[in-house]
Amino acid sequence: MKRMMFIVVSAGLVLTSCASDPNDPNRYTKQNAAIGAGVGALAGAVIGFQNDHSGGALRGALIGGAAGGVLGAGTGVYMDKQEAEFKRALAEEQRRNQIEIERLQNENLKITMNSEVSFAYNSSQLTPAFHNTLNKVADILSRYPRTTIKITGHTDSRGSSQYNQQLSEQRAQAVKWYLMDRGMASNRIEIDGRGESQPRASNDTEAGRQLNRRVEMLVIPNNNIQ
Repeated sequence: MKRMMFIVVSAGLVLTSCASDPNDPNRYTKQNAAIGAGVGALAGAVIGFQNDHSGGALRGALIGGAAGGVLGAGTGVYMDKQEAEFKRALAEEQRRNQIEIERLQNENLKITMNSEVSFAYNSSQLTPAFHNTLNKVADILSRYPRTTIKITGHTDSRGSSQYNQQLSEQRAQAVKWYLMDRGMASNRIEIDGRGESQPRASNDTEAGRQLNRRVEMLVIPNNNIQ
């Protein structure tokens, strides 16, 4: 059994290192597949060893690794495609620094919307100019239904903390309502407000405060994507 564990761990390290090229556009898919294969192989080996002390561990590792790799790759491919669509559709907004799109290690997509262009000053009212951007976001989300969305509002530190908390929640709610108006199911969307509690930069400068005024959207894949 110890020998089997050594083989499984060694294979997982090789797979992960092969998937770590930062210039590879499919690196997240490969990393997820490698992790899934490693976890599946380990689980399969344990089960196989418990049931058959001879060759059961090896057979279990091979079956578990294959299944785990397929599940991991499935999630990665799904999110790779969605990320590519967001970046293509929102290329102009990214160029203007109105939106940031980031792929996180846990396969989530993070879309950060600059409050300077998405909301009227000191208000939770979406600006008409930002409707077209949210229309693009809603269209892509509707074509990838095996995800859930968490929308979080943030503010700078000007004003009372109670007021900022309320404003951050209202802005997150405004984005949710807009997506629902575009046909998204309410049970796919969760909202949260963090007020001034999670700044990205110092609130001592206008540039820092501008970075802190934002709405973040996490696009989270479901667990059963294959």
